[in-house]
Amino acid sequence: MEEQEPSETLRDAHAHFHQHNFEQAEQLYSHFISRCLLNRNCDARDLATAYNNRGQIRYLRVDFTEAVEDYSCAIQTQGQFEIPYYNRGLIHYRLGFYDEAKKDFEQTLTLNPDFEEAKLSLRQTLLDQKDKEARGY
Repeated sequence: MEEQEPSETLRDAHAHFHQHNFEQAEQLYSHFISRCLLNRNCDARDLATAYNNRGQIRYLRVDFTEAVEDYSCAIQTQGQFEIPYYNRGLIHYRLGFYDEAKKDFEQTLTLNPDFEEAKLSLRQTLLDQKDKEARGY
């Protein structure tokens, strides 16, 4: 069987992702990421998107540690990509790491000031952090 081109693998991964066939999508994203790291000839935005989307799959599986690792790799790959900052911020928020969540949401808004969900998430993070401090936690 002939090996697919990385762009075909990524296209197929996206298709499975959008069809909610997450197991197959995760395998294809992992394959794409491995080939990119090995060959070092992939577009940074494509690699960051693959990391971000694989992170989303892991987030949905409630595997927060692996999801945060993928989001962080996406950020390292393409630092101007606001979506993984937002996604990582959501996990930090859910885990009660309000300082980290605040930093991620603020960076999201630095990169995209019109990102409404990030504005709402930052506001909620600040409210919850203040409430937590008021209770003495």
